[in-house]
Amino acid sequence: MIATRSISTLPTGALRRIHHIALNVSDMQASRHFYGTILGLHELTGTEIPTSLTELVRQGQVANFRTPDGTVLDLFGEPDLSPPSPDLTQQFTRANHLAFDIAPDLFELAVQVLHDNGVKIDGEPVTRATGRGVYCYDPDGFIIEIRCEP
Repeated sequence: MIATRSISTLPTGALRRIHHIALNVSDMQASRHFYGTILGLHELTGTEIPTSLTELVRQGQVANFRTPDGTVLDLFGEPDLSPPSPDLTQQFTRANHLAFDIAPDLFELAVQVLHDNGVKIDGEPVTRATGRGVYCYDPDGFIIEIRCEP
């Protein structure tokens, strides 16, 4: 008989929705105009801004928008960002990370599942006033955050 190892997984539906996506942008003003004015997304201001980003927003390094379904788009200013290839068929990414929301009571399970499956985790889980999060990498090295409200 062959012994089988049970693989640890999150239950279907544990990740409730995309909480936010973070993009690196080379020109913050042009990007704010595009997402806020041209696309008509609501730019977060005042107490709408996550407390962990308030200072960066004040310094003009970050801008936050909310889509009609509640997904947050974070723009991170990277003035030295290399331009994309002039070859439009060449794929590239400006995405910084994709964050999924999970119920607070499932957060520790999510961290354990990542460990159990040998997923590379970037540092230790973090706790902020806005909640807890853990950053890991998908098979292609893209940063994924699993986070919950406090």
